[in-house]
Amino acid sequence: MWDAFISLMINILLYIYDLVGNNFGLAIIIFTILVRLITYPLTASQMKSSKGMQELQKSKKWQDIQKKYKDDKETLSKKQMEIYKEMGINPLGSCLPTLIQFPIIIGLYQAVIRTLAVTPLQLIKLSKHISDGANLIPINNHFLWMDLSEPERLMIFGFGVPVLAIIVTVSSYFQTKMISTTNPSSGGDDQAAQMGKAMQYYMPLLMGYFAYQYASGLAVYFVASNLTSIIQYALQGRIDFKKLLPSKSDAK
Repeated sequence: MWDAFISLMINILLYIYDLVGNNFGLAIIIFTILVRLITYPLTASQMKSSKGMQELQKSKKWQDIQKKYKDDKETLSKKQMEIYKEMGINPLGSCLPTLIQFPIIIGLYQAVIRTLAVTPLQLIKLSKHISDGANLIPINNHFLWMDLSEPERLMIFGFGVPVLAIIVTVSSYFQTKMISTTNPSSGGDDQAAQMGKAMQYYMPLLMGYFAYQYASGLAVYFVASNLTSIIQYALQGRIDFKKLLPSKSDAK
């Protein structure tokens, strides 16, 4: 099943690659936008969950149980879960779309690496995945200053600067911050809120590491995916720029 998924992604990439004049970097960007459009229902659900969580944490009922059971963490947790169930809110709803995209990220990485075949053995393995488009390989792996099959570095004054890894880390932070359900003014001891705070920092660093360590084709995907997500939020007027930067309460 996994091989069939990889084969599907490879063929989609090759098809787009052919349409855009054999520009693999552009093909990855277009593919990313398509993935974002397909997974938009998950993103919409994520936004709804985030909004519902924020409204809940501002409610009098939520504030009351925080005060009443502040010294009894176990009871507080049970009462919170009761309210979540009553209001139909999934406290981990903001994490689900990100987790679902992990197979896509891994699949794309495999598809990019296998499509950028250069040795005879790699070409033979690639031929097992493609249904049509053998005349398109080997792929043109150059995009802007990058070799898409290698980690990205931009030479500046003799130093290799990982520009995309930096962009991936920053844009991943903004994206994660936007979808976080954490409300620092209330519920700060809530386990789900604490997980949300951790995700704001761990996920961007993890994405940045992947972009730094692995093929730049994957980094192009990350950048395109993050920017598309940010644009989606902006078009819906859901970006609060005052809350995007780290605050003192985040460090607590």
